[in-house]
Amino acid sequence: MKIDGIDKKIIRSLVKDARTPILSIARDIGISGAAIHQRLRKLEKSDLIDGYYMKINSKSLGYTTTAFVGIHLETSSVLSSVIKRLKEVLEVVECHYTTGNYSLLVKVFCKDDLSLMKLLDEKIKVIKGVKKFETFVSLNQQIDRQLHV
Repeated sequence: MKIDGIDKKIIRSLVKDARTPILSIARDIGISGAAIHQRLRKLEKSDLIDGYYMKINSKSLGYTTTAFVGIHLETSSVLSSVIKRLKEVLEVVECHYTTGNYSLLVKVFCKDDLSLMKLLDEKIKVIKGVKKFETFVSLNQQIDRQLHV
């Protein structure tokens, strides 16, 4: 997908604040609002724009523990069934199929360390096909950003 300087300005503006009014972006760039809409539709159809999201501060909801769980599977044939079960666990916010030591790397938000322990014991360990897992508690997120365009 080829994008030009105007597309980049539109994307950067929306990445900075997805609520920025189209007309405000149009004024800043010096083109019409209709042109911005056309370009956004083109970028959406090309799958360059994956969606528009509201970001929730998990700590403000009481989720003070963020952890990553590296999961070893008994066999690769259980991958889809394990992922299906992980989708049912509301604390799981990301799941990546990986190379390296783990088959899956899962990001979870928990209220505290005790709820993390319960999550691991009662919701992850019991999933059929999970052989073992290793947990890494995040002490502080240092970088949180979108890909630079």
